[in-house]
Amino acid sequence: MKSTQETTNFATVMNIASQSFIKPAVFDNVADLVAAQSTRHGGVSPAPFHTLNLGKSTGDDPSNVLENRRIFCNLLGYSPEQLAWSKQIHGDGIRIVEAPGGSEGHDALVTDVPRILLAVSTADCTPVLICDPVKRVIAAVHAGWKGTVAGLAAKTLMKMHEHYGTNFADCSVFIGACIDECSFEVGNEVAVQFEESVKRYDSGKGKFMVDLKKANAHQCLGLGVPASRIEISPFSTFIHHEHFFSHRYDKGITGRGLCVIALDR
Repeated sequence: MKSTQETTNFATVMNIASQSFIKPAVFDNVADLVAAQSTRHGGVSPAPFHTLNLGKSTGDDPSNVLENRRIFCNLLGYSPEQLAWSKQIHGDGIRIVEAPGGSEGHDALVTDVPRILLAVSTADCTPVLICDPVKRVIAAVHAGWKGTVAGLAAKTLMKMHEHYGTNFADCSVFIGACIDECSFEVGNEVAVQFEESVKRYDSGKGKFMVDLKKANAHQCLGLGVPASRIEISPFSTFIHHEHFFSHRYDKGITGRGLCVIALDR
């Protein structure tokens, strides 16, 4: 797999300069499905949260976040009251969602209930959206490096199988914009937790570089999701920080984006 720098051309980047979200192409053939990853464009928040900050715990004025969520959800045909979310803890907790609203301690959400907008919040961590179009089941996963090491994407797919009878071969997966391999420098204490195929040692930096996108893709492939149904975003939150919030690039003072998915009916 190529890095973001190798696969993202200038025209592709400029294409999102005025867009409030990007839409995964991998779900194009799924009827009555809404899926999107927000950018940082089109909202009302001032710097350093400019402009479409959707994160409540960022230091931004809560009224700005509320308005930004209204703008973003309305663009998708939803309202903020239809969002389902959880206070994320970089763990492997999975919530079966029966109604909109919040919870705590879950980094993955799964449902078969229509018109609920599952949402995970990110600003460098890897968002993963999953759809089983046969059983009509969807999931949204927040996979930071700890969640990736814990195998959360795979565990979410297994939860879909156990709870709803999902066949992995029927699933489509979107792995969204996050910090990319060429920017995610980690020490040996983190690198040792990843398999060799998703990391490399950079002797110039004296650090390991970890590919979170590839690691999450491997989990899905390992369970039998077809490679042709796994889409990996070409964008990097760190490199393309003018379009996406990046906790590492902005040294912790930044907004949050949402990656969302819903069954329209």
